[in-house]
Amino acid sequence: MKFCSQCGHPVTQRIPEGDNRLRFVCTQCDVIHYQNPNIVAGCVPVWGDQVLLCRRAIEPRLGYWTLPAGFMENGETLAQAAARETDEEACARVSGLELYTLFDLPHISQVHVFFRAQLVDLDFAVGPESLEVQLFDERSIPWAELAFPTVGRTLECFFADRAHQHYPVRNEYLPPLLSRPRQS
Repeated sequence: MKFCSQCGHPVTQRIPEGDNRLRFVCTQCDVIHYQNPNIVAGCVPVWGDQVLLCRRAIEPRLGYWTLPAGFMENGETLAQAAARETDEEACARVSGLELYTLFDLPHISQVHVFFRAQLVDLDFAVGPESLEVQLFDERSIPWAELAFPTVGRTLECFFADRAHQHYPVRNEYLPPLLSRPRQS
C-alpha cells in the first residue's frame, strides 16, 4: 500500500500507539489501514457417490481441478458465499450445506472453508471461471491435477469420512508447500 484510501496522501508503516504490529498509517490524516486475511468459501457438491469438480479457467492454477470456491463477499454468510461460488463456477444449485473443513493458511493470509452439500439436480454447466465441470467418484478424481492443497485435503477427508458415514468438522493448519501428494 502506498497511498491512503481516505485522503490520497502517502502512507508509512509503523506500529500505532496501543498496537503491537506494523500497520500502514496515513502521514496526513493518521487513518490506520488494517489488512486482514481473506476468506475463501466453497462446497463439496455431492450427487450419490460422486463429487462435482471444476477445471479452472483462470489463474492461479489455470487448467487444474478444484472444488467450487472463491472469496467471500461483504454482506454474505459463509454458507451463502459457498453456494454463490458453486453457482458461479458450476452453474449448480446446492442444498443442505454443512460446515466441513476449515484451513488456516497464514502464509498467504487466507482461511479456506468448505461445506458438504447436496446437488439439487444434475443441471450444472461451465461457469465463466471454469473450463469444464464434471462429476467424479473417488477412483476417478484427478488427484495429481488438483489446484490447491486445501481441495486435496478436503477430498481426502470426505472419502475417508464417507466410509464411516461420520463427518466431523475439521480445522487444520496447512503449512506452505509447493505440492502436496495424496495421502493414502
